[in-house]
Amino acid sequence: MDIEQELIRQCIIKDRKAQYLLYQRLYSFMMGICIRYAKSNEDARSLMNQGFLKILNNLGKRREEVPFGLWARRIMINSIIDEYRKTRKERELLEYQDFTDRADDSGLTEVNDAIKRMDVAEIQSHIDKLPNMSRKVFNLFVVDGFSHKEIAEMLNMSVGTSKWHLSTAKEKLKEYILGEAVVLKSKTA
Repeated sequence: MDIEQELIRQCIIKDRKAQYLLYQRLYSFMMGICIRYAKSNEDARSLMNQGFLKILNNLGKRREEVPFGLWARRIMINSIIDEYRKTRKERELLEYQDFTDRADDSGLTEVNDAIKRMDVAEIQSHIDKLPNMSRKVFNLFVVDGFSHKEIAEMLNMSVGTSKWHLSTAKEKLKEYILGEAVVLKSKTA
């Protein structure tokens, strides 16, 4: 993502046209992040707007040696996590369970074959079906590359709970994908 320093300077001095231009340039990149964490497109738009406001408010604090895209991505993810923390009491209570390592690779060949035939939208639809917390942990770990320790700190849980949610997400995705593979096989038979 290449954003000109002059555009950033104009945004810092509150030039509305520059802010709108920055919003347009960041929209698809940031919306992609928000959609991974939101339950609906409306929620994703709300997260996008909240995160963009934080980006604008913190532009003056950004160090120029940090690539703008990485900096903005981190602000957006932190904003999403902050929103999660604010609404935590409103959501269902989660039972934290210790992670137990379950090495079960049965069906992996079928899952890999099914994934090869899927497009991104199909895979995303399966991720969207995951329980809320497991989906967040899966996205943070697999898509955004955070460690379990970082996820645990962000979501105020133990490292073991983060690992448990990742394991649960992987198992559920395997079930969804295998279920779809069975349906596809029966249609072609």
